[in-house]
Amino acid sequence: MEYEILREKYDKFIYQNYKIEQDEENIYLKYEFEIQGLTTFHPTLKILKKDFKWHYLNKNIVQNIAFHIGIIEAISYWKATCSKNFYINCGKLNQKQIDWFKKLIYLGLGEFRYKNKIQVSQENFVQIITQGQEYKTETLSETLTDAIIPIGGGKDSNVTLELLKETKQKRFGFRMNLEEVSKKCAKIAGLEENEIIEVNRTIDSNLLDLNQKGFLNGHTPFSALLAFITYFTAVTLGKRYIVLSNEDSANESNIKGENINHQYSKTIEFENDFRTYVKQYICFNGPEYFSFLRPINELQIAKLFSQLEDYHPIFKSCNLGSKSKPWKWCCNCPKCLFPFIILSPFLYKEKLISIFGEDLFEKENLLQTLIELCGYAENKPFECVGTYEEVRYAISKTIQNTNGKLPFLLQYYKEHFEQFDSNLLNYYNQNNNLPKEFDEILRGKIFEC
Repeated sequence: MEYEILREKYDKFIYQNYKIEQDEENIYLKYEFEIQGLTTFHPTLKILKKDFKWHYLNKNIVQNIAFHIGIIEAISYWKATCSKNFYINCGKLNQKQIDWFKKLIYLGLGEFRYKNKIQVSQENFVQIITQGQEYKTETLSETLTDAIIPIGGGKDSNVTLELLKETKQKRFGFRMNLEEVSKKCAKIAGLEENEIIEVNRTIDSNLLDLNQKGFLNGHTPFSALLAFITYFTAVTLGKRYIVLSNEDSANESNIKGENINHQYSKTIEFENDFRTYVKQYICFNGPEYFSFLRPINELQIAKLFSQLEDYHPIFKSCNLGSKSKPWKWCCNCPKCLFPFIILSPFLYKEKLISIFGEDLFEKENLLQTLIELCGYAENKPFECVGTYEEVRYAISKTIQNTNGKLPFLLQYYKEHFEQFDSNLLNYYNQNNNLPKEFDEILRGKIFEC
């Protein structure tokens, strides 16, 4: 359906209310949204209590974080019509806060705007009107300890899990929607069941119905939602660090010459914005949120991961394959071809084929994907993949390392594109938020490699 028609017809989206409830086994964050004149939504987050000691559940600071989670969650529902007016009836934001969320919505929905051919300025994309309780920034009285590490099941979070065995901080894993792969990765990393925080997110079926009927749909800034949810668990469990696994490569735009990034909420820009926001508007001395892998690139992560053989049969990052049970590599998409490429300088050929089940460099149907990943097309695939330089470097190195006849994709690259060489394996970006202890661990591992 047309963007302009929908936003005019359904011009009022309402974030009506939120509730924190609990029983013996779970904590529930429940939300109520409405597209006026169309439908209502009631999504839920369920956090398993286990044997953890939960704090502050009835205090204002936790109410404040739960309220903010609702704003991010609401984006997934608001985008169905892109209503001109976004009413928040259960909490008050000042103008700087409103501007912060307008920026997140605009840039976080960059891919969504591009694919739906939406031409609009950041200022005019949505108007946010708030009323209700005004939350005050608070100070925690408790001393925070330990580190929470979100586990997605891909190579990046596994590298973080493994390297941080050397930290003085006790590690706690964080799993969203309880994928079996992430559970297996946590076990390989040495985490016990009572060291894994588990959250299940339920999407309201009314949104899925709208998607089927042709209402607006597309990618949302999931990592921003993850940021606020992990912050909620860190505060309520008294944890000091939230340790992400977003690398330097996440900062590259998918569209040349434009600021449209599939991974916007994984960028250093969002990371800095989030760190500033929670200190100003939620908690003066709250948990530290940062990405452990921010100083390094995908190629360095791949080299580190190539040495972690216990994870090789388990890790997954293919979105299409995640829809099957068990989760598998589909071997026909950018989320399969990219890790195959980036690992190829270190594991090609037999080891890599044993992971994926086939040689992706022999697949002619992946030629256009290869061209896009290398930067020789209009845009990079809208997936969490590395930079053009990293892909070209990995392919060039694999060509150099391969004896005999080259597989189809490598032969095509050799014939049509220049060999790429750079000092990517010695890279270290100083623009990061790593505390000293974590910085020393990562620098030491990069030096070893």
